[in-house]
Amino acid sequence: MGAQANAAPVIIKRKKVVGGGGHHGGAWKVAYADFVTAMMAFFMLMWLLNATTEQQRKGLADYFSPTIPINRISGGGDGSFGGDSIFSEEVMARNGSGASASEPTEAEQARGISGMDAEGAAEQEMLKETEAALLGRGGESAVMENRMRHVITRITDEGLVIELFDLEDIPLFDRETASPTQMMKDLAAIVAQSTKMVSNRIAVGGHVRANPVVLANSQVWEMSAIRADRTRQLLEQKGVLPERVKRVTGHADKSPVVRNTMSRRNNRIEIILLRKVRRN
Repeated sequence: MGAQANAAPVIIKRKKVVGGGGHHGGAWKVAYADFVTAMMAFFMLMWLLNATTEQQRKGLADYFSPTIPINRISGGGDGSFGGDSIFSEEVMARNGSGASASEPTEAEQARGISGMDAEGAAEQEMLKETEAALLGRGGESAVMENRMRHVITRITDEGLVIELFDLEDIPLFDRETASPTQMMKDLAAIVAQSTKMVSNRIAVGGHVRANPVVLANSQVWEMSAIRADRTRQLLEQKGVLPERVKRVTGHADKSPVVRNTMSRRNNRIEIILLRKVRRN
């Protein structure tokens, strides 16, 4: 009994075995794969931004936007798959009773998107078709795609606005002059051809960027007006009837489209197909 009482206690050690080979496990591979995927997505995004036009980027943004069903430009359509626009009388949801384009609801009047009679609605559709025909030319060839990088359009209460603008490396007019480049001549020919689809009057407006320094004798007003008039001449040379031109205006640097007023993006020409029927 005494020998057993003095015996050393038995200690049992249990060794914890860690699987996966310690730092040679596979967790780092998952993190690395995520990093590579993110970098690939980033480079694809950079490539798309460089390879697409401003109008195409807007279309992509509309595609992923949750508000696309109520977008007046991208929603609905009558393309190759048919279907009606959500703004047509048959399918657009309305509040109240008896609402229509000729008798819009108060909410629609506030939004300013209705109140047109049948003639106005027909003209609206014709402007949309002209816009689609113009933008659709971008897919004809790589050369045409490159030209259409200088073009964006929008439909406003005044009419269809076709905006031609400088890119950083490709101007529409020679530096600080009103002499059009070959790109501007090509774009004028494209616009002139598209405007033959309709008989609307035309307004031409010239815009220029601000000078990097304050000049005692700034020429921004004269330059914008001369460029607008030179554009009118190019359109008429390409077949636009002179009597269709209602006004030619120089806006100087007073309406920049980007925050940096000295950006080349502010050098632009706006060609407007004016509405015959003004919207209410």
